[in-house]
Amino acid sequence: MKKSTIAKLAGLAFISAAGSAHAVSFTQGDATLDINGTINGFYSFRSVDDNGAKTDNSALTNGLLPGWINFVFTTKTEGMDIKAHVGLAPGINDSSSVVGLPTAPGAGATAGTTSPFSQIDVRNLYFQFGNDSMGTVKFGRDIGLFGQKIILSDMTLLGLGGATNASIPFNTTFGMIGHGYMYTGFQPQITYTTPNFNGFSASAGIFQPKDFIDSGETSTPGVQAIASYDWKGATPGSVWGGVVHQSTDGGVADTPTFNARGFELGAKVGYGNFEAVVYGFDGKGLGLSTVGAQFFSPFGETDGQGYFLQGTYKFGKTKVGLNYGENKDKGGSLTETNKSRGVTLGVYHTLNKYITLVGEYNQEKKSGADLYGDSFKARTISLGGIIFF
Repeated sequence: MKKSTIAKLAGLAFISAAGSAHAVSFTQGDATLDINGTINGFYSFRSVDDNGAKTDNSALTNGLLPGWINFVFTTKTEGMDIKAHVGLAPGINDSSSVVGLPTAPGAGATAGTTSPFSQIDVRNLYFQFGNDSMGTVKFGRDIGLFGQKIILSDMTLLGLGGATNASIPFNTTFGMIGHGYMYTGFQPQITYTTPNFNGFSASAGIFQPKDFIDSGETSTPGVQAIASYDWKGATPGSVWGGVVHQSTDGGVADTPTFNARGFELGAKVGYGNFEAVVYGFDGKGLGLSTVGAQFFSPFGETDGQGYFLQGTYKFGKTKVGLNYGENKDKGGSLTETNKSRGVTLGVYHTLNKYITLVGEYNQEKKSGADLYGDSFKARTISLGGIIFF
């Protein structure tokens, strides 16, 4: 598995930070329908040195977030709080080399029909019910639990971060995914979340299992859980821990199997205008952490570890931040330790309550003959903006 193949895996869907903004709200009787969304656009210049082969690339692209439109239904009946959420995520990218023509004009009637650009990514499609005393049960497709809190704490969620070429031909970049943490994804699930006990809460659920061995069968679901404690005051913050587990048993006799599993620990603390984030994870058989995709395991039961550090400071309406992350993989059929490191310097200026302007400088370094050769370096400068409505 070489770099060219791995780059194609960049068609991961990323995360929304749309928050609680409601552009439009309709209420009839005891039911409310809120509509909100986000759109972004960036210019990026990326310079790559891939084992001595140097290339430069300009792009007009989405950031770590795609576009997003959310329809959220809420009501309360017979003591139950009920919510349903449909979230659609399109993007601005366009792979057509000729303006005004479809993606593959030579393909005839099917031109563009298989292009990721022509697809709308349905990320949220779930309903939930519960209350403050019993907690909440969720059914459907939503963000995963393992790796959820760290990506929502990554400042590059509003920008591009690393692996910016991932947006070509897909609709998002990587942020710092693969450089300090793995991507949580949006997954079919049935999860339970406890009531909030003075800042402590926990969630656990079963998830659609991934087909490791291409048998088309899986005998057990995936399992994820997370627990966190949040506090306010002069130094507000949060600490959390999460776990993920899935058997690779495909239900096929005499097929080698293993248990993919991982755990994570993280903390976020603020003091005045400064905020710090510290995170680490460890996994076995969880997939190539340097790629960032959970359960992508072409090298078998590999070991993956990573850590992520970030500090941000607000100067009025402008936030300046610096983060660093590193993932590494070894074991399985890998011949050596493969590493992926990244650092981002970012400036995020709140123009008004809707729009944030973003400038970032990112540098990546990757090594390991199994995946990257002797040396891979990339530098990206990006400028753009994002609106939440």
